[in-house]
Amino acid sequence: MKFFRILAFSAFWLLVSLSTASLLAVVGAALYFAPGLPDVRQLQDFELQTPLRIFTRDGKLIGEFGEERRLPVEFDEIPEGMVQALMAAEDAAYFDHHGVDPKGLLRAAVELVASGGDIQSGGSTITMQVARNYLLTLDRTFTRKIREILLALQMEQILSKQEILELYVNKIFLGHRAYGIAAAAEVYYDRPLGELTLAEQAMIAGLPKAPSAFNPLANAERALIRRNWILYRMRDLGYIDQAAYDEAVQAPITASRHVAKAEIPADYVAEMARQYAVDHFDDAYTGGYHITTTLDSELQPEARRALADGLIAYDTRHGWRGPEQTDIPRSLAEAQERTDREGLEEELAESPEVMATARRAAERSQTEVEGVEGDVSNWLQVLERTPVLGPLEPAIVVASEGREMRVLARGGEVRTLDWNGLDWAQPYRNARYRGAAPSSAAEIASPGDLVRTLQREDGSWRLSQKPDAQGSLVVMDPQTGAILALQGGFDFDASKFNRALQARRQAGSIFKPFVYLAGLNSGEVNPATVINDAPVVMQDGSSELWRPSNSSGDFRGPTRLREGLARSRNLVTIRLMQTLGLERTIDFLENFGFDPERLPHGLSLALGTTSLTPLEMTRGYAVLSNGGFAVEPWLIQKVTRGEGQTVVGEADPMVACRECADGQETVERDGKTYRVAPRVADPAAVYLLRDMLRDVVEHGTARRALALERSDIVGKTGTTNEQRDAWFAGFNTDLATTVWVGKDDNSSTAEYGSQAALPIWIDFMGKALADRPEHWPDRPDDVVARRIDPDTGRLLHDDQPGGMQELFRADHLPGYQPRRVDQAVEQESGSQGTGAYEAIF
Repeated sequence: MKFFRILAFSAFWLLVSLSTASLLAVVGAALYFAPGLPDVRQLQDFELQTPLRIFTRDGKLIGEFGEERRLPVEFDEIPEGMVQALMAAEDAAYFDHHGVDPKGLLRAAVELVASGGDIQSGGSTITMQVARNYLLTLDRTFTRKIREILLALQMEQILSKQEILELYVNKIFLGHRAYGIAAAAEVYYDRPLGELTLAEQAMIAGLPKAPSAFNPLANAERALIRRNWILYRMRDLGYIDQAAYDEAVQAPITASRHVAKAEIPADYVAEMARQYAVDHFDDAYTGGYHITTTLDSELQPEARRALADGLIAYDTRHGWRGPEQTDIPRSLAEAQERTDREGLEEELAESPEVMATARRAAERSQTEVEGVEGDVSNWLQVLERTPVLGPLEPAIVVASEGREMRVLARGGEVRTLDWNGLDWAQPYRNARYRGAAPSSAAEIASPGDLVRTLQREDGSWRLSQKPDAQGSLVVMDPQTGAILALQGGFDFDASKFNRALQARRQAGSIFKPFVYLAGLNSGEVNPATVINDAPVVMQDGSSELWRPSNSSGDFRGPTRLREGLARSRNLVTIRLMQTLGLERTIDFLENFGFDPERLPHGLSLALGTTSLTPLEMTRGYAVLSNGGFAVEPWLIQKVTRGEGQTVVGEADPMVACRECADGQETVERDGKTYRVAPRVADPAAVYLLRDMLRDVVEHGTARRALALERSDIVGKTGTTNEQRDAWFAGFNTDLATTVWVGKDDNSSTAEYGSQAALPIWIDFMGKALADRPEHWPDRPDDVVARRIDPDTGRLLHDDQPGGMQELFRADHLPGYQPRRVDQAVEQESGSQGTGAYEAIF
């Protein structure tokens, strides 16, 4: 007996000691962390946030960020079932505790010890989650957990339970850019919160734990298990009766994605504007900012379409790489049997009933569509969550028989792909080689395979695939530098990497015009200057000799500069740079926005070995278009804020001004004063180069552009070593446009710029210029036309027959071709071999 009294006495004092120690620890933590805690009272005046919105220059929406406050709700508007579902999922004792749940914290402490200091589930109550979401960071550390606990305790003293829950339901992220339960109701069910069924409420309540893993669109089979566990908890907690439970756990999946689309698809530009806002405004997502860009709402869709069509055409030429996914289960029940159970341990450990009801719900979700045998509920779910990429829609193969393939598309539509939509699908081997042509649809794809389909102009569908190559298209107003259209890849949902301004790729021959302009601007050469297109051998700075060649592998001998540019002769460009001098050329190129630190300090620069982004290249060509003015590319036209849309920032670009007098610093246009951009090249030299570039279209590597039937467009193709990059950059007076096509891994495209990039440029410019009159700039007064000998590039006297017209700067004319006499005159005069009049007379 004495032993038990001593034991009880010891236990009592041990409990008192532990309680005292715990109390002292809490007090100590409070004293230590309290000075640095955010003020909880700010939540009483928490203002509903207004999202950041991005527009084209004519006010059409292209993007919205921070829209989590788009559909806020008050506590009285939250259905009782929704409150109970959230409590069952996150915090069953919410209305009973004072901000902290001791049992949950004990579980977190055990995990803390087991994981070596990393908080796992965290034991957070709803109040603690509000503290974290509104006032703290999301890092999983011990000190953050202490701060979270202290804030939760304070919050319960200042705010009511209803106010705290209201903050919670309006802040939580629920997947697919839905913040808050009201927004989730719209995104997943396209109905107001008050119209959701009990099963749908439980589905949304299951999302806060893992918005991706338990998402009914991305992981329907896992979402069913999570949902039915919540319903099981609701029944056991007494929130719902058995009848309501039985009905809800058997409910099929009804979620589908409902998202408001932008008026103009320009995700890459929207992201650029979003980044600008984040860099300039601390409250970018919440301050009600409207950003008006320079984007043209008519040109941007054409840029997106032309690039996508061109990349699909390129991809089709190189063969079929196979389905995106294979052997997809038809039904949700079958998919659930295969699903990964990781992360569902808590739900499945509660009771075998959870898995059983989820299985039955999956079976009840069966869906049949006309033209397809059996349950295709999972196929439809897979199609719903697979994004449309550009014009390519996902589809699942239903049957491949003979030379016909039937596929299931979104919404249950069954499409038939006939043989002329399939016969292109020779197996891809590498960029230069395809396998044998298929003889049947079964060789291409099998039932259960996920493929892409593309609608043709006549309304029929053909097989397609996500392109292996990527590209970009940039359009600038050469007079102002404004970015009018920009597409940084095939599709933003496929890749968010913006190749227009993030991908530095070798420029190849589209860089050559700037070297030619350096020569023309110096006055040392002219379009008729003859340079020898012959082999060059020199040291390249290593032990190897550099032996550059032309892409054709041949040599043409003496070649005029105009012809050398039109035919993109490498050796002519190299010898031209040798004549000018490397340093002098680089100094000139710097005026066009090219960073001299990134330009190779060697003659290989003449061949475009420098790496530039498509935006940088477009800027350079804009200077060629506007007559030699160094305009800067810009995107943000105006930033406004608040209901009254107060202007907080406005662009002040420099513009080209051909008509301005030398030294004029400003010019009036459309009632606004602009600064005049600095002139970086002689207008006569720029005009001569523009005329030479016209020969690239009429006689050179860009002859395909003649299909536009316009005389005011010029440009240059470019292809880098091993055909890794395909370029075309061109312009008229209104638009400067650059197209790049290549692969992100820098492997070969196996095509030249004239094959891969030029058709995209033609497609876009054909639409963009359709309603614009031709506009060739006036010839400068100091540019004159003279007749020359095409072999020597020298002027012909009036009495010398033949020749061709060429343009020159009036103060930099070449010498005259000596007069020659025919063979008979030489024989009679005894002056054989001289060929000149002076030898006779």
